Amino acid sequence: YVYGDRLKDISLMDLAVIGMKELRKRGKLADLDVSEEINACSIIVDVDVDGENQEWLVMFKNETHNHPTEIEPFGGAATCLGGAIRDPLSGRSYVYQAMRVTGSGDPRIPVEQTLPGKLPQRKITTGAAAGYSSYGNQIGLATGQVVEIYDPGYVAKRMEIGAVIGAAPRSNVVRETPIAGDIIVLLGGKTGRDGCGGATGSSKEHTEDSIHTCGAEVQKGNPPTERKIQRLFRNPSVSQMIKRCNDFGAGGVCVAIGELADGLRIDLDAVPKKYDGLDGTELAISESQERMAVVIRSENVDDFTALVAAENLEATVVAVVTSQNRMELTWRDQTIVDLSRDFLNTNGAKQVTKAMIAAPALETYFDKVDTATTWITNLQRLNVCSQRGLVELFDSSIGAATVLMPFGGIYQATPVEAMVAKIPVLAGETNTATAMSFGYNPELATWSPFHGAVYAIVEALAKVVAVGGDYTKTRLTLQEYFERLGDDPHKWGKPLSALLGAYYTQITLGIPAIGGKDSMSGTFMDLTVPPTLVAFAVNVVAANKVISPEFKQPKSNVVLIPLKRQVDALPDFSLLAKNFSQVTKLITAGKVLAATSVKQGGVAEAISKMSFGNQIGMCFSKTMEPEDLFTADYGSLILEIDQTHDLAEAFGTVDYVVLGQTQAAASIKVNEIELDIVDLYQAWDKPLEKVFPTKTQSEPQTLLQPAYTTRNSRKPRVSHVKPRIFIPVFPGTNCEYDSARAFERVGGSVETCIVQNLTTKAVEQSVESMVKGINQAQIIMFPGGFSAGDEPEGSGKFIATAFRNPRIKEAVMELLQQRDGLILGICNGFQALIKLGLVPYGEIVDMSETSPTLTFNAIGHHVSCMVQTKITSVLSPWLSRVALGDIHTIPISHGEGRFVASATQVQQLIDAGQVATQYVDLTGEPSQAHAYNPNGSMYAIEAITSPDGRVLGKMGHSERIGTNVAINVPGLQDQQLFQAGIDYFR
Repeated sequence: YVYGDRLKDISLMDLAVIGMKELRKRGKLADLDVSEEINACSIIVDVDVDGENQEWLVMFKNETHNHPTEIEPFGGAATCLGGAIRDPLSGRSYVYQAMRVTGSGDPRIPVEQTLPGKLPQRKITTGAAAGYSSYGNQIGLATGQVVEIYDPGYVAKRMEIGAVIGAAPRSNVVRETPIAGDIIVLLGGKTGRDGCGGATGSSKEHTEDSIHTCGAEVQKGNPPTERKIQRLFRNPSVSQMIKRCNDFGAGGVCVAIGELADGLRIDLDAVPKKYDGLDGTELAISESQERMAVVIRSENVDDFTALVAAENLEATVVAVVTSQNRMELTWRDQTIVDLSRDFLNTNGAKQVTKAMIAAPALETYFDKVDTATTWITNLQRLNVCSQRGLVELFDSSIGAATVLMPFGGIYQATPVEAMVAKIPVLAGETNTATAMSFGYNPELATWSPFHGAVYAIVEALAKVVAVGGDYTKTRLTLQEYFERLGDDPHKWGKPLSALLGAYYTQITLGIPAIGGKDSMSGTFMDLTVPPTLVAFAVNVVAANKVISPEFKQPKSNVVLIPLKRQVDALPDFSLLAKNFSQVTKLITAGKVLAATSVKQGGVAEAISKMSFGNQIGMCFSKTMEPEDLFTADYGSLILEIDQTHDLAEAFGTVDYVVLGQTQAAASIKVNEIELDIVDLYQAWDKPLEKVFPTKTQSEPQTLLQPAYTTRNSRKPRVSHVKPRIFIPVFPGTNCEYDSARAFERVGGSVETCIVQNLTTKAVEQSVESMVKGINQAQIIMFPGGFSAGDEPEGSGKFIATAFRNPRIKEAVMELLQQRDGLILGICNGFQALIKLGLVPYGEIVDMSETSPTLTFNAIGHHVSCMVQTKITSVLSPWLSRVALGDIHTIPISHGEGRFVASATQVQQLIDAGQVATQYVDLTGEPSQAHAYNPNGSMYAIEAITSPDGRVLGKMGHSERIGTNVAINVPGLQDQQLFQAGIDYFR
């Protein structure tokens, strides 16, 4: 077929997007963003910003790092996310939400049963989770959904998929054809040997020696650097200078730069190096992370590099576009590569193979119902049971745009159907959001790769519909992962069958896959991964119309919208389309309180999870047989509908079954058996507890309940209509956008200062800028993040060290002591304040071994969720708009948030009114239980102040607020801290 101006042979992977090409040829897909740049799937979206319509590009991408994660779990999974981010980021979009879908063997298998040449499954899965979450948490990316799929086949090689979504105003993305004389700039990280051979290594079959020989193929990630590139590309002055951009992934310089133009002269000596000793080949093929190659006009080089430097990044001219149709690489003044573009465009030697598709067994996957299955054994299946301990490792709330938290309800116990987040506008409010879901069942795909692909798409679409999306406007991206194919026609038949199933579904429903990724190396000795085609679905939704799956109230009708399967086990697509469309209309009209899709665990799984979030039970009104309860029924939906709505009128010609009604009692009644919801939840939560713990053994404490009623009446001597807020942005800071918006929303004027530390001169300039910024400000805000990568026992240490600089220290104390200023520190900012002594002492002092501090969470890892905090003192001006005893529901996300102090020190703080808030349970009582006090803080302390209250440090992210944010977790979210800070100066 014709590709650009040349003919290209059709390959197997062309099937993944051939449906898109067919639908586009029919005149459909007007939203598809088409260009010569292929960074990520890209669609054109109308975004409502404060009532004004703006045209944006939404970009999404999925990425696997199966091979490196199998070899080195932490680094491999970390760079899976980094690699996924880089694709839409190179398209100049700001990446704001991520999804993680992984495949593992049973992590509970004893270590002594580990196969030779393999790491234990538990080591792989826990190390990979730590790596991916570490990267995402540091870069400041909300991970909206995390699901691990368990199958014995993934012992052959782990599956590690990262899927991300980004967006940018369309005006920011300029795409022009490079011309002779244009300059190519390499910006971001430096180049090392890490990742050399990574792309080829990932395509090889693993052997017993792989774990010993492939370690150098794993890239070394640096998320703070990628965070800086995100900030840089968000600046229109930068992005609009870029004619074309490529990230550095597989193949390094030769691919990233080699794809930018037909004629290139690349100077490998100019490539910045992590260390000396790299030869020309290593410089050319290294897949070191966090690097971008951009094409700009020669006259823009100085302005561009200055803007890069302002973001504390390096930029180097490494190549020039030529009029010759050749790619030339020079090293040490010698040409070491000189290739014709025509040769490169051949894509190498042609290979042809045969594929044979085997018919699936007559007994279908759906026929295999274990009649001995009980409600509890069904909930304890590995692919049904709770993964809360895994999910809480990932920051889900940063960006203040997460519409649905990963778990909903007052108990935060009902997992969401899809991740949903608002488009990341920099100023103003938007109601435009994106929903992303996925679908895949390894058992179904093993029976029939064709059916597995069909139902993967159906499952993904059903989840989108369940949150309020319109399936007809959904766009797909596919991830294929299969065994090493060799020249066996039967093996080739598996991916061919799966891709044909995906194509059939796309054409039948009229929705396209507009991108994807493939990997064909899932073999270890005689073991192979299950046939894998994971479908990711993306839809644009109205945030105020999104719903979540937890039951909302008693006495609602619970309705099943069943999907009928045909004799060939395929869905009745006409019925599916009708069902999905009607459910979307009902949700948009506000008639559906909760919705969920039916998945692997059948109706029993769905009803249980809907019940957990608010402990609202259900009574079935009809007898349910095992095949009705426990059969995977992808495409079916369960809705909670208020009794005031007439069901016959609501559903019209759509078939539905009334399963029963919700009830206030915390139990599920089925077939005259009553199942206690708490017992079901504990059974569901148990299988993976030893792998990903959710509980700690808290030490018994007498939990004091402070109640300090005296407010600080001190006011500044000079009032300000629009107070200035100074926000320093250190390497590792990632909450500056949320913090700035929170102040600007209530009338503050914010100055952010990028702290530069790449050279001695840059450090000195940063000191001057900080002193100037503090002297002009009324408020200093220390936002959250991971300064210096959150090194062990060092959170906030980088910031504290900088603020001990004599000139900066003097400016801070002058602000507090002579200008009556305020200081706020949240999370990493709180850690900095406590290391400086600003809390609890009110001044910058040297700390002793007995000073109060913040240390590692009691559970031993990062935790992200929502917590309830109670106002225990109203001393601080920051709390002038709340009352003693008020309870707020606040997101937390940290690994070192446990407040530690002696009993004497705590009593002194309480007596002085310096304990501002405590973590409390659902009755409002302070608690040491992990569910309510996730870091295990002593005396349940969440926030403390300076003696006069003007410096406040807290762990909860009070800045992560906004319209339609975290709508599935009840509670008052806005503590009005920022309004109170502004009011203080008026």
